[in-house]
Amino acid sequence: MKLLFRQRFFSWFDSYDVFDEDGRTVYTVQGKLAWGHRLEIYDAQGRHLGTVKQEVLTFLPRFRLYVGERLVGEVWKEFTFFRPSFKMDVRGWHIAGDILEWDYYIEDAMGRRVAGLSKQLFKLTDTYVLEIGNPEDALYVLMAALAIDAAKCSSDN
Repeated sequence: MKLLFRQRFFSWFDSYDVFDEDGRTVYTVQGKLAWGHRLEIYDAQGRHLGTVKQEVLTFLPRFRLYVGERLVGEVWKEFTFFRPSFKMDVRGWHIAGDILEWDYYIEDAMGRRVAGLSKQLFKLTDTYVLEIGNPEDALYVLMAALAIDAAKCSSDN
């Protein structure tokens, strides 16, 4: 399964549209007014599915992931000198990426690839491609990608 998510050009808060390979809207993401980033995820019919909330007053960016109101994990930036690194506590997965922070992959505890995340360069707004092995993992992968994008946004400011 492949998803493309693109930040909306005219938006006061982080807002994204998420499309499948055929260009159909699968999810919409709306940024909400809050201390730190708060991104709410909706399906194509407008039903709330999940939330990515930034924890405030932390040294490095840290995000909690919720499906409905249930906490399902966290993603946080780790302190490193040479290459950016993120950790995640979601379904026993771990995340790694390249030095330039443009490409990531998620693996399960057995080392099998769950998803690949890559940023498309030379676009007016942040645009990512998510390649997901199991469609049931799509919401969790999307939440991890949103948390990483928000963390990069926080460290750029």
